Amino acid sequence: MTLTDIEADEDVAVRTGATVYVCITCRRPDDPEDAERPGLALARATAEAAGGTGVSVCQVQCLANCSRSLSAAMRCDGSWTYVFGGLEPGRDAEALIEGARLLARAEDGIPALAADAPRS
Repeated sequence: MTLTDIEADEDVAVRTGATVYVCITCRRPDDPEDAERPGLALARATAEAAGGTGVSVCQVQCLANCSRSLSAAMRCDGSWTYVFGGLEPGRDAEALIEGARLLARAEDGIPALAADAPRS
């Protein structure tokens, strides 16, 4: 289910600098050291999910959230920065973009998770 209007959000996301930062060095403790990093897979999936939304996806080396990897963060100009952990590439890439679009629409930098959610 998509909570936002993608056509309207593209302009808002660009104007507000909506960006998702994905740690590409993230891995789980049981992942082999020489295997491709799951964080990189999450970054690629998130970039694909961002297509046509106006949300930028930036690969970063570390978000200092290693105990909760895989990790990503999102922010817009004038908003809080939100950091997320325990992510999965196939499950959470689209949710990160949806969250960034909601954040871009929030006038106070705090996204409502539902149309009727109280704002305080």
